[in-house]
Amino acid sequence: MISTRTKWIVCFIAAVGFAFDIYELLMLPLILRPALAELGGIAPGTPEFEYWRGVLFFVPAMIGGIVGLGGGYLTDTLGRRRVLTFSILLYAFAALACGFVTSLPMLLVCRCLVFVGVCVEFVAAVAWLAELFDDAKQREAALGYTQAFSSIGGLLVTAANLLAIRYATSLPEIAGGHEAWRYTVISGVIPALPLILVRPFLPESPKWQEKKLAGQLRRPSLKELFSPELRKTTIVTTLMFACSYGAAFGALQQTPSIVPGLEDVQSQTESMSVPQRKQFEQQTAATVNGYQEIGGLIGRFVFATMAIYVVSRRRLLRLFQWPGLIVVPLVYFVAIDSGLMGLKLGIFFAGLLTVAQFSFWGNYLPQVFPLHLRGTGESFAANIGGRMIGTSFAAVTAWLITVIPSHDAAFAAGAVALGTYLVGSVLSFFLEEPKPETAE
Repeated sequence: MISTRTKWIVCFIAAVGFAFDIYELLMLPLILRPALAELGGIAPGTPEFEYWRGVLFFVPAMIGGIVGLGGGYLTDTLGRRRVLTFSILLYAFAALACGFVTSLPMLLVCRCLVFVGVCVEFVAAVAWLAELFDDAKQREAALGYTQAFSSIGGLLVTAANLLAIRYATSLPEIAGGHEAWRYTVISGVIPALPLILVRPFLPESPKWQEKKLAGQLRRPSLKELFSPELRKTTIVTTLMFACSYGAAFGALQQTPSIVPGLEDVQSQTESMSVPQRKQFEQQTAATVNGYQEIGGLIGRFVFATMAIYVVSRRRLLRLFQWPGLIVVPLVYFVAIDSGLMGLKLGIFFAGLLTVAQFSFWGNYLPQVFPLHLRGTGESFAANIGGRMIGTSFAAVTAWLITVIPSHDAAFAAGAVALGTYLVGSVLSFFLEEPKPETAE
């Protein structure tokens, strides 16, 4: 029997992992422009900039998704604790390496390693938490509230970026300069520190270990995900996870790159020097990103509370998905032209409605895949659907910008948001309700 104190430790490590999972993913929009400028001398708005933006969003997600699928399999065969520990250490030290790169290919390789760790960490942590609590309400609360720390990770990376911008010149020199983006990516090593301290106190999932020791743990199989019993669940959750991530990466995460081109920002930077303009644009983009993360944080806590009381999973998802179908596209079609204040308000609600859906998938997936296949099933939906297909919509947005006659980045982001939300809303009619025997 696992003590309450040990459960709190597990929840703490899972929360740290979730926080820095999103910390690493949301870092790229904040550091993209200065990193491309320093490492490649690439100016925003050029075809080369759009190419590298697409590459840095898409390639790490593809690599992370493929390797992450193997990580889900290892979660089912080696155990939740071991795989979670390795994944956090991997992305923490890969983030540290990102701060010392001297070329764009080196940055790409390090970001791929970061994504691999992030993709594996989510699956292992969700499976671990789901099997730690026997009481259904405690399980929903633990999964919901620990995942809420993901949005705290978004706030932390925004704060880290602002601090790096402000104090970069007083920090130790890296690669011959004091570029703020380098200090921002290095801060990703933080989650490794508490993990190293509490690693000896972490237990394995009691349900997984019980079956393993009794010789009753069946071998996971990708083929079984497409058996008649699980085929519909696998396909629908994968596509809907892709839509959730598609809206986030194809629209929300493009906002920091859109902000410097707004009339409000350009009018305020007309009389500034180049360094002053650069710093002001970065600070403004980070501030707008902060509104989105505050909205996401509130959305996750609202979801965590509602998940305890709303029985139907389909109805629970629609409480966030259907309003988002209207709100999120309007942010990019309308609110973005109403000035910075209008954009901040709009992106707050867009973050609330979109990010809450990520918590939904963390709560839902462990309930629809059996224990021996839980990590593999979660990994397929999250990594193939979310990380690979979903994040590739960032590249779709970049491509749309190049083909739209006006090269309007906001319109491209709005079109992607509308498309992904519309498809996700239609697919919600096919979402399976969890079977009690599978959830337990």
